[in-house]
Amino acid sequence: MIELLKANPILLLFLVAAVGFLVGQLRVGGFSLGVAAVLFVGLGFGAISPELRLPEFVYQFGLVLFVYTIALASGPGFFTALGRRGIRDNLLVLGVLLTLGILTAWLAYLFRLEPPFASGLFAGALTNTPALAGVLETLKAQGASDAVLGQPVAAYALAYPLGVIGMLLALHLAWRMWGQTPHPEESETEELESRTLEVTHPELTGLTLDELVRAKRWHVVFGRHKSGEVLQVARGDLRLQVGDRISVIGSPDELDRVGEALGRFVPEALEQSREALDFRRVFVSSREVAGRTLADLNLPGRFGVVVTRVRRGDVEFLPSGSTVLELGDRVRVVGTHERIREVSRFLGDSYRALSEVDMLSFGLGIALGLLLGNVTFDLPGGVEFKLGIAGGPLVMGLVLGALNRTGPILWQLPYSANLTVRQLGVILFLAGIGTRSGWTFAETLAQGGVLTLILVGAILTAGAALLTLWIGHRVLKISLGTLAGILAGLQTQPAVLAFALEKAGNERPNLGYATVYPLAMLLKILIAQLLLR
Repeated sequence: MIELLKANPILLLFLVAAVGFLVGQLRVGGFSLGVAAVLFVGLGFGAISPELRLPEFVYQFGLVLFVYTIALASGPGFFTALGRRGIRDNLLVLGVLLTLGILTAWLAYLFRLEPPFASGLFAGALTNTPALAGVLETLKAQGASDAVLGQPVAAYALAYPLGVIGMLLALHLAWRMWGQTPHPEESETEELESRTLEVTHPELTGLTLDELVRAKRWHVVFGRHKSGEVLQVARGDLRLQVGDRISVIGSPDELDRVGEALGRFVPEALEQSREALDFRRVFVSSREVAGRTLADLNLPGRFGVVVTRVRRGDVEFLPSGSTVLELGDRVRVVGTHERIREVSRFLGDSYRALSEVDMLSFGLGIALGLLLGNVTFDLPGGVEFKLGIAGGPLVMGLVLGALNRTGPILWQLPYSANLTVRQLGVILFLAGIGTRSGWTFAETLAQGGVLTLILVGAILTAGAALLTLWIGHRVLKISLGTLAGILAGLQTQPAVLAFALEKAGNERPNLGYATVYPLAMLLKILIAQLLLR
């Protein structure tokens, strides 16, 4: 069997992925590894023989796919988050990493560890392969021997698995303690309701619906308007009169605010009436529509319809004029039967189109990211820095995701396609890095001084988790979903992010991850090299 796997790396890849997925489903006391189990199964296979290792291309390809798709999905929210919260999150990461750098230097002095071991432990405990690569390049430039070059690799191999397991356990415990606590940052996920309102207050009837929403700062959408027996779409230029009835969609708290200002709620369910007006969920599959705002599309003016809800993945939210439609969005449209058919053709409404990936924009975006990753930046102190195959596609994906489209090129992927490519990428990465590290990990365990290295690595990992989670949640009041993504970004660890996404059940960890990942990557590469001095 071993000879068969040596000769068939593709068989090895899919066997590791299948067994890892199976192991990841096992639950012990409510805890499961999820997709991160692929890494540990890969380590087990790699420890059997030094030749049971997947080609380097496998984990590199998977890493590029994973970080690029994450960045594309996070791009629109990333630059928005770079306000007060973005600065807050990056300052948290900056403080934690500087503290860990000082702690590493102190522990190396206390346990009399050589600088290459200290640098390798720092890179491994924080699971950052580019930091290890930077350490090796620095040692080579200093003319280090093969034996010295092996020191950071051995330390990294020992600390890396604990760096992943420790973070997974920390997140599991954090969810057990704090996961059920409501948080203000998650209010936008509140379930939407629809109610029918009868206008009884004449003092606001002179304003249009758009003017009312702006003046009162309501976060609601008006769907249908009934005056006497006439039922029509509630367009923004409509002026209400006493006795009119109108359907309002929003969160319960917002609906109560609207009701207090305009009148009283009545039992009639205008939203369910399908005689004069109809409603339909339409898939956005047209590449001419995706990447454009609802204000630009002007659906009320062009088709006489209104969009009352947008569902993206598993999250439903209220639209506004600034809402940018993405491929795979399901929009709820209200209008006459004929106009709904017209707007459906305009938006696309095709399952088949959503299953296709535009390889021109996808390939070009990744190529631009890889080119950016190869650019060398000269930093103070004679240190050279590259974003590499992870940082380059990540930064480029964030920019292109925020742009959405450039002329005829649409950078975004359909939501379902993005998730599929992302899952494939993380599995390739974990299987590749696991099998390639397994033998070195097993050899290091057989050498002397292993317990000291493991202890120092464990202290660094525990310190990173404790500082980030405690300060972030207790002091800075960051929601646990976002904080889990920040911790994964601080670790620059896809396995931790995948685990956080499973726990959160939404995209909030992606935003935290993408917000701090670039800074965390840069800092860890720099600190690991400074520990050699």
